[in-house]
Amino acid sequence: MATPSLPGPTAGVHLLVEYRECTPAVLDDAATLERVLYQAAAAIGAKVVTAAFHRFAPHGVTGFVLLEESHLSIHTWPERAYAAVDLFSCGVAEPGVAVEVVRAALGAQRVCQLRVARGDLSADTALRVVR
Repeated sequence: MATPSLPGPTAGVHLLVEYRECTPAVLDDAATLERVLYQAAAAIGAKVVTAAFHRFAPHGVTGFVLLEESHLSIHTWPERAYAAVDLFSCGVAEPGVAVEVVRAALGAQRVCQLRVARGDLSADTALRVVR
């Protein structure tokens, strides 16, 4: 899936991604999700600083990977076969590659993505959506 490059001088790209119709068992496994986010970071050439993951009872996981280039986080609802992922990246050529890595690992049948340019100091608005 090709995504457009960002126009103008930006500090980075923030991808807000929803994964739907995922494999529930994967969404409930903190260790697997940590490996997936590390793989996503590696796929875009990002460097992991640290990570923290927590499994909730009775189900669901929240995880965060701190990157030198910013962060990657996931929140899962296995009972809904749904995951929400944020990837904020500075200095990565194409952070969208990570979206496919996560999609494949979660077994997601549907993916919705919002791409936001962050820190464009030349713009009149604080944020703008890039499609």
